[in-house]
Amino acid sequence: MALREGISTGSCAAAAAKAAAILAQTGKCPAYVSVVTPQGRVLTLEPFCFADGSCGVVKDAGDDRDITNGATVRVSVEVCDTEGPVTFAAGEGVGTVTLPGLKVPPKEPAVNPAPRKMITDALREVIGDRMAKVIISVPGGEQIAKKTFNPRLGVTGGISILGTSGIVKPMNEEAIWDSLTLELNTHAAAGRWLIALVFGRTGEDIFRKAWDIQGRCVVQTGNYLGYVLDEAARLKFKKVLLCGHPGKLLKVASGTFNTHNRTGDGRLEALCTQAAIAGASAEQVERLYNCRTTENAMKLVNEYLLDEVWTVLADITAKRCSDRSFGALQAEAAYLDNEARILGCSKGALKFAEELKNEK
Repeated sequence: MALREGISTGSCAAAAAKAAAILAQTGKCPAYVSVVTPQGRVLTLEPFCFADGSCGVVKDAGDDRDITNGATVRVSVEVCDTEGPVTFAAGEGVGTVTLPGLKVPPKEPAVNPAPRKMITDALREVIGDRMAKVIISVPGGEQIAKKTFNPRLGVTGGISILGTSGIVKPMNEEAIWDSLTLELNTHAAAGRWLIALVFGRTGEDIFRKAWDIQGRCVVQTGNYLGYVLDEAARLKFKKVLLCGHPGKLLKVASGTFNTHNRTGDGRLEALCTQAAIAGASAEQVERLYNCRTTENAMKLVNEYLLDEVWTVLADITAKRCSDRSFGALQAEAAYLDNEARILGCSKGALKFAEELKNEK
């Protein structure tokens, strides 16, 4: 069964802006408005009007697990009698860009170029060439934004108004990749060529505690380490320090760069290989291989006095990452446990960590 598509926050904003302009001209709230997406699709949406003359459209993300699903995108439009551009302002719950490297410059509302054009085109159908100011709000957007990439991207105060295509496609990995690229861009724009890579929020907390690092130097890759490494190389980063729990890093040691549990594994195979090389008996290797969790395997490694395997595996992990970029990236790696203890790290990891600690 095909998954149902949804509409982007940009499409909602365009429809709400058009409805507000029609309301201002006619005194009546339109039952429906049509807007054209960047790909030429016509969307007919149902706005509702507020007493102050603003209009809203409820975001319907379809079958996608979009954090903004059900949010109201509310827009007010101030139209001048003179000709001029359409400008944008952030209302309640819409973020403001604070760092360079994103698609809109610092101090501007976080309304991406495609939605800006879509909103402008929709307004031009109603107001012609007249100057207008568009104020976009998303009630509750500041709380929603805490569950997005925005805090990491330097977007403060709320969510971004997004939508390259105007349509939300369920399970769209491209949206995640775009966010990761944007975050890397902000680091590149700041002239930062060494970055730390972790898999998630817990991983970042452990990384910072282990190395006592406070600066803005960390990218959470999620399951998409391979994509981030490829983009880091493309953007001419020079060095990466990859840190994480063995449950993730062992996958990388085995050559798996998408760490989703349905994509690949090899954790125990990588661990057992190095344990055997380090002198573990056949019985010990078999027990390791039959562990149901990485945590259990870690306990056995400690019990068998094989802790040196973590350093070997860190070197292997670092080499995998460097090889992925054909040597464009100098990679180092460190294995950490959930208490932020360093189990083992590659030869240059400590030096990289010291460099990151000195980053502003």
